[in-house]
Amino acid sequence: MTYPHDEEPSFDPRSWIERRAVSVPQLSTQDRISDAPAKAPRAFRRGSRALPWIAGLAIAASGAVVAMLARPDHVDTQAATAPIAQPSETLENRTLVIASAADLGPTLAAAGVSPADGRAALGAIGDRLQGKGDIRLTFTLAHRGDAVRLAALDAVRDDGSGVTLVSKADGFVATPLAAHLRRVVRFVRGELDGQSFYSSAVAAGVSDVLIGPFVNAFRYDFDMQREVAPGDVFEAGFAQRVTAEGTPVGSPELVYASLSTAAKSRALYRFQAPGDAQAEWYDSSGRSSRTAFMRTPVEAARISSGFGMRGHPILGFWKMHKGTDFAAPTGTPIYAAGDAVVTFAGPKGPNGNFVRLHHANGWDTLYLHMNRIMAGIAPGSHVAQGQQIGEVGTTGRSTGPHLHYEVHIDGQPVDPMSIKVDGGRSLTGEALKRFRAQRDRIDATRVTSAT
Repeated sequence: MTYPHDEEPSFDPRSWIERRAVSVPQLSTQDRISDAPAKAPRAFRRGSRALPWIAGLAIAASGAVVAMLARPDHVDTQAATAPIAQPSETLENRTLVIASAADLGPTLAAAGVSPADGRAALGAIGDRLQGKGDIRLTFTLAHRGDAVRLAALDAVRDDGSGVTLVSKADGFVATPLAAHLRRVVRFVRGELDGQSFYSSAVAAGVSDVLIGPFVNAFRYDFDMQREVAPGDVFEAGFAQRVTAEGTPVGSPELVYASLSTAAKSRALYRFQAPGDAQAEWYDSSGRSSRTAFMRTPVEAARISSGFGMRGHPILGFWKMHKGTDFAAPTGTPIYAAGDAVVTFAGPKGPNGNFVRLHHANGWDTLYLHMNRIMAGIAPGSHVAQGQQIGEVGTTGRSTGPHLHYEVHIDGQPVDPMSIKVDGGRSLTGEALKRFRAQRDRIDATRVTSAT
């Protein structure tokens, strides 16, 4: 077996913006609720100048993470119920349903929350979740390397009662939710400016904690490096619990996302099918946006060097570049491109810290120059698509932090950006029926909010 041995970045790491805390702005858009059937209006695009707007945005595979944002310093958007990311942490949101309050502790433990955090959270909640009926959980995990802490948790019954929990410096703060709370869906629309997606979204009224999930929704549909430009149109729909006076309680949840560029438009709906552990994104026909393979296995990095012949910046001569380089800050999470078995994990000469995965379709993916490899990633271990396998670094023959990523088909390297992958699953039966009902409610509300 041969391994690549000549990869490095071609960028200035000082150009990256430092990681900052995540916060939630106060919501200012008008509540709109409607059950009237209607078709969603078409969004149109203006302008076509190139824009590297996604640089500085970090997302996670299985939820909402904003670890590094191109944020204007003058924006002050923190609210009391917002989960806060500490420096070098990434946030991940999970949503699921449990049968009773007794299931909360085991659920947090299964998610990787430490026993100490779990006990403290349960102590803060107390008896506020006693009663009958399913409980919908939305909780935020803060990752720093292998460490996981509980940053926030919403536990809500069908009648709106429940509790929100936020981690503060002196422990967890629990806020009870009264049954009279109502759930509203709000929509914000905007155009990409010439600065960044963050500034565009904030200007439109999108909450900080929704920006990561929004970008994450389109990770299989758009090349955020090359397929977006100023004037492209975006829309975000989010559910929010509010009091009788309209005051927001708890964190908003993204339920709809659309993006229209010069080349294509995509609208997605978040839906949790019966029996699924987590919600996924689906198009209007009920087809999942998740594909069998990820072309970009690193958070919001820019492409610093593509596949093909190039002048080697260290060795000084022309040779074949067998993969794609993604420039990103040291510590940026790297994810498995698909379900796979680890065939190599460890230091490998010029490759630095290196992981090789073998996938069921016979493909292999290679990840080079990692700062570190995550615990448990070892030859013979199984990994799931989107599972973090390491962090961006500059080990081996490298001039700055980046991920060198290769895809091999039948033993031959191919351009990761050009491969065709299988589409996602399609909902059927009762799941499709429920999805259509939810989609129609969202579309009706969109039409009402636009009038």
